[in-house]
Amino acid sequence: MSVQVLTFFNNKGGVGKTSLAYHLAWMFSELGHTVVAVDLDAQANLTAAYLDEDELERLWENEKAPTTIYRAIEPLTRVGDIVEPHIEKVTQGLYLIAGDVALASFEDLLSESWPKSMGDPNLYRHFRILTAFWQVAQIATKQVGADIIVVDVGPNLGAINRSALIASDYVAIPLGADLFSLQGLKNLGPTLRSWRDGWKKRLDNWGSPDFAVPQGRMKPLGYIVQQHSVRLSRPVKAYDKWVNRMPAVYHEAVLQNSTNAATPSQDEECLTTLKHYRSLVPMGQEARKPIFHLTSADSAIGSIAQAVQEAYKDFELLANKLIDRMKATQTSLRTP
Repeated sequence: MSVQVLTFFNNKGGVGKTSLAYHLAWMFSELGHTVVAVDLDAQANLTAAYLDEDELERLWENEKAPTTIYRAIEPLTRVGDIVEPHIEKVTQGLYLIAGDVALASFEDLLSESWPKSMGDPNLYRHFRILTAFWQVAQIATKQVGADIIVVDVGPNLGAINRSALIASDYVAIPLGADLFSLQGLKNLGPTLRSWRDGWKKRLDNWGSPDFAVPQGRMKPLGYIVQQHSVRLSRPVKAYDKWVNRMPAVYHEAVLQNSTNAATPSQDEECLTTLKHYRSLVPMGQEARKPIFHLTSADSAIGSIAQAVQEAYKDFELLANKLIDRMKATQTSLRTP
């Protein structure tokens, strides 16, 4: 039985994907789960959130070992196969497969294998390439006994993200309160359906794969309204304008249905609205810990300490809601 994969995805940048993946991976482990976080963004921002520069240098400069996601799949660019990845322990119950700026070079190989996986006589190799991310993540879960895989990806609709989503059972979509997020959402829904349908055709074409492969169901769990980018000088009406269009756009573009919800708070598909936590974010980055773990030693005192407690409750609530939604669909996801 494969471990379920949750990916945070939006092709619009600056909506808090990496922050969500980072904090929720921590919170899942807080709630007793064993988590493998996988950084599939070539900018490796998730990895940089977990590790300091010395640790990054140790991983990236070691070219002879599978210390990053790219190093684990790099043999596929030659005549080799996937190798067992190095897993970085962040804390008890939380592990990381580090990202790598070199991952961008894998894009062309993924692009070439997509059409060939429908007609080439050697389907084995092309399926190994297209499912490489999933294979590595599943290997890692067996090593540490993980029960959740959390994936962070870059803000684009390229071949790397297509393979990342093929590897995903669930998708959570962070949104900013702006026109760009809504336009990105309009592109996202049709893209997910296209990738899902294209992968199903490839699975049907091969018929009996020679190794385990992901089903690529990409089940949307809902959207998360992020306030990180809201400017204090921005009129409230402008903010409300974009936020209140989210339910209709999400239902139409992603779910292909309609809703009577006039605001996200009325829409059951809205997982939560997260505060911006402006004062906490730089403190968390400096301390290299989630904002809900900040203490008085990190100068989290007075009103800041209160905000830390509120952040813990917010992320705990969101993590539990995601887990409940994953459990609710788990039976259907296991059915081929």
